[in-house]
Amino acid sequence: MNKVKIFDTTLRDGEQSPGCSMNLSEKIVMARQLEKLGVDIIEAGFAIASPMDFKSIQAIASAAPNCTIASLARANKGDIDAAWEAVKDAKKPRIHVFIATSDVHMQYKLRMNREQVLQTITEMVSYAKAKCDDIEFSAEDASRSDREFLAKCFSNAIAAGAKTINVPDTVGYSTPQEMGELIAYLKEHVEGINDVDISVHCHNDLGMGVANSLSCVKAGATQVECTVNGIGERAGNASLEEIVMALRTRRDFYDADTNINTREIYRSSRLLSNIIGVPISPTKPIVGANAFAHEAGIHQHGMITNAQTYEIMNPDEIGVPHRALVLGKHSGKHAIRERLEAMGYEIPDDELEDIFTRFKKLADEKKTITSSDLEALTLHRSKVIRPDEESTAPVCQLVSHSITSGSGIPKLSYIKLKKDNNVMEDVEFGAGPLDAAFKAVNKMLGVNARLEDFSVRAVTEGEDSIGEAVVKISSVATGEMYTGSGISTDIVEASLQAYISGINKMFEAGE
Repeated sequence: MNKVKIFDTTLRDGEQSPGCSMNLSEKIVMARQLEKLGVDIIEAGFAIASPMDFKSIQAIASAAPNCTIASLARANKGDIDAAWEAVKDAKKPRIHVFIATSDVHMQYKLRMNREQVLQTITEMVSYAKAKCDDIEFSAEDASRSDREFLAKCFSNAIAAGAKTINVPDTVGYSTPQEMGELIAYLKEHVEGINDVDISVHCHNDLGMGVANSLSCVKAGATQVECTVNGIGERAGNASLEEIVMALRTRRDFYDADTNINTREIYRSSRLLSNIIGVPISPTKPIVGANAFAHEAGIHQHGMITNAQTYEIMNPDEIGVPHRALVLGKHSGKHAIRERLEAMGYEIPDDELEDIFTRFKKLADEKKTITSSDLEALTLHRSKVIRPDEESTAPVCQLVSHSITSGSGIPKLSYIKLKKDNNVMEDVEFGAGPLDAAFKAVNKMLGVNARLEDFSVRAVTEGEDSIGEAVVKISSVATGEMYTGSGISTDIVEASLQAYISGINKMFEAGE
């Protein structure tokens, strides 16, 4: 059986997509989870893009030592120098060099002819190879490139020292048959291709990112580039969980598998969703809420008789936690730790203390606490994990609030906050209760933030379910966007927690 490497670009290509940005501490938390998931390569960022990207790559290199850590670089010395400086302290560093090879990109973006591109590939891959042994070369827009010319590009890259060649469907234009045929063509026409990994990077513009990637694996690709939950530019990238479980479930067809610990898939998906504030669609394959739900009577009958009638995967296999109602307000800290460990969460003592405090508060509001409730508390930790691995309290916390709202009466908010051990309070009017509350927060903290997006939804079951609020705020001064989230059985409280969470991220960023 062939082993397919998983190259995860959640923290680079995925994070570039609008509304999916992460701060440094969030990237580190996600990188650690990707390491637990078992990905082979983490593309940690684009080092030359910004000082924050550079710093993030360096931090991730320390946080996930068991993975190869890659930085993207255009085919020029400045990019390659920055990429090497960012990854050089990783145990397994990689520089990922790319240049466009399609006629439309060469003419209108690069303003280079074919000979110039071939020469640049040789020179820049050689330049990168002198710094780092593990070089990956990508031919941007490969699927729309002339095949004969593309084969020359990859031959040059391999001769210059590339260990991996990547064949991207950059704009999601290709079809599964075409991508499979392209890989087969390259295997026949690229010099030295049997000595390197063949990678694919498929976008999902026409909804075929996963299908195209799997077709390439069938044709001989040995590495797949993908993201958790399929996040990425435009319509996103090929989804990691879908590729991994397709290979696992249909080993008989693909004759391939990965090194992924599939029991970490669900937790990885939920963690990312929580960090970026983008909910997972109920019908999302593998990790959606409905993925293992059966409502039709004939389906339920079949499931009772034999689960294999309608389930081709076991939910335990991807780490979906059992939803048993086992906890209440008399449960102790030991029981909480046991339940979390059974669900696959390893929580340090200081974070367990924080979770337990909020568990007790929730237990006063609900009769029984489900595993879903406990998972929500765990994902919405109120402490921030810093790059130096110290846990510190948020800059600002909500102490108490009172909201007055109704038809024909003023919308009034009273908010009490605690910031750096200083307690402050304010009363404000607004167009609505949350408008009044957010105005009070801005005034007390002296920030100039604009609410860009707001949503609230139930994340657990029942009339007393936990509500999750997600806000996206922007700094009026810089235009930078920040995502905040909060949970509570009181949706107003959840909304305030979410807004304050976003403000804290502004403070973290130095605003």
